[in-house]
Amino acid sequence: MKLILVSDTHLQTDSIPAFLSDVFDQYDMIVHAGDFDSLSFYKALEATGKLKAVHGNSDDPAVRELLPEKLVFEVEGVKIGVVHEASLSIVDSTATRYMALEMGVDILVYGHLHRPIIEKSDVLLICPGSPTKARMSDPCAVELVIDNGSVTTDIIPITGQSCGYIDYSRKLGKSDSE
Repeated sequence: MKLILVSDTHLQTDSIPAFLSDVFDQYDMIVHAGDFDSLSFYKALEATGKLKAVHGNSDDPAVRELLPEKLVFEVEGVKIGVVHEASLSIVDSTATRYMALEMGVDILVYGHLHRPIIEKSDVLLICPGSPTKARMSDPCAVELVIDNGSVTTDIIPITGQSCGYIDYSRKLGKSDSE
């Protein structure tokens, strides 16, 4: 089964933008780790019939009422947990790992950081970044493929605007004529 993992979309629209729809169409399941922002965008994703999601700290109160803070589900024998805020650290994943262990999952998908992280120890920790509001990274999502209990991941670039810092850093050392 092919899953696309996203978080922190922060969209105020009642439809899925084409650049995301084209990506989502390629997957069996969309896992969203919170911060849709608007009820209308949540409903657009829910209408695909492929959505598993939790609410985030920036979600509209109506979204927060509809979605749980934590979610656990199983795909082909692999237990997947989803939360929005697992840790505020991009360097130390200790608290995130403990959360995964407390939830009893093999994989923990989380958001809030707006940049991708994939870390494997005794559990797999995945922050998919943001396809629309990236921080210190390019817009992206994470592909998770589960085949007979075997798990593979890949960071998927999404067409969109990088964060200002990334754009600035790419210009450093280049002359104006480049």
